[in-house]
Amino acid sequence: MDTRSTRQQRAPASKAGPAGQADVRYVEIDDERAGQRLDNFVTGLCKGVPKSHVYRLIRSGQLRVNGGRRAADYRLQAGDSLRLPPMRVPVVQPATAAGAERVQRARAALGERLPVLYEDDSILVIDKPEAVAVHGGSGVSSGVIERLRAALPQARFLELAHRIDRETSGVLVVARKRAALLALQAQWRQRAPAKRYLAVVAGHWPLRAKTLSFPLRRLAAPDGDRRVVVHGQGQEAVTRVRGLARFEVEGAGALSLVEAIIETGRTHQIRVHLNYAGFPIVGDDKYGNYALNRRLAARGFRRMFLHAASLRLRHPESGAPMDLVAPLPAAFAALLRSGGVDPARFDEAVHDRPVEPAALPGDNGARA
Repeated sequence: MDTRSTRQQRAPASKAGPAGQADVRYVEIDDERAGQRLDNFVTGLCKGVPKSHVYRLIRSGQLRVNGGRRAADYRLQAGDSLRLPPMRVPVVQPATAAGAERVQRARAALGERLPVLYEDDSILVIDKPEAVAVHGGSGVSSGVIERLRAALPQARFLELAHRIDRETSGVLVVARKRAALLALQAQWRQRAPAKRYLAVVAGHWPLRAKTLSFPLRRLAAPDGDRRVVVHGQGQEAVTRVRGLARFEVEGAGALSLVEAIIETGRTHQIRVHLNYAGFPIVGDDKYGNYALNRRLAARGFRRMFLHAASLRLRHPESGAPMDLVAPLPAAFAALLRSGGVDPARFDEAVHDRPVEPAALPGDNGARA
């Protein structure tokens, strides 16, 4: 552990554990480490400990901050005292070393195939494919960050600057320097980045903008699964939704392409808001219309149709404004074409500008 950035001492009455298992220890967070998520910090600090084990310790309350429980996404603050319980580090036997090397090579190959939208010495921006988690854990062997680290072994620092759902595709920013990570995290805390999503929803959404402002609460689940509901005592959540195109697909009925801009960043925010408004996202297996999802899956449309299309922020070092854009996914284009809609009209990567609602034949100009 880097003793320049954290101070560590053993608990006064701790005892040595079994082989491969450390004693209870305490870590004080300084200014350099402040701002990191609890789960990310512990995973980086405790090399070799599976992330799934870290999550279990957080959920069970064995891993504590200032003597109390904290969620995995808690942002550490300077002066926080972190209690780390004994953790068993797997001992790699010679027979399994070759297997671990094969896994690492496989991860590297997957990481090399991740589409890069932009890169420099400070950040790496990729177009995350759908069905790929941003990090491993909770039943996921590896995610984007593990694949990138395997593909770029020379990189001294690679950390996620933010997150998007596993089922969502699109713009994802990775920091290549700690200073860049802290600067980006500061922008997110100030709600400065402008995040624009595209989604296909069930039903005909009006071709105009509407603000969805429903407070959200995350429900605890024993298996670690995350589910979010609209709740009067929940956290503030604001999503601005604009209809872009309305169309119909045989066997699926009325569908709409919408733009969603989030002013807050709650878990599953867009998915829950649209479902609560009566327009579930197509292919959403948690909050969506299951019967509709099955009918579309039979036609080959099996993904969740939510895409992080663009992200506007400031470069973490120069401060220059950046517009990061991910192309419209092929599955989106295919679904739009099946409804008689030209997908090129809604691909910001093609037009290099925000898209406008379409006046489509048979839509009767409806905007209300």
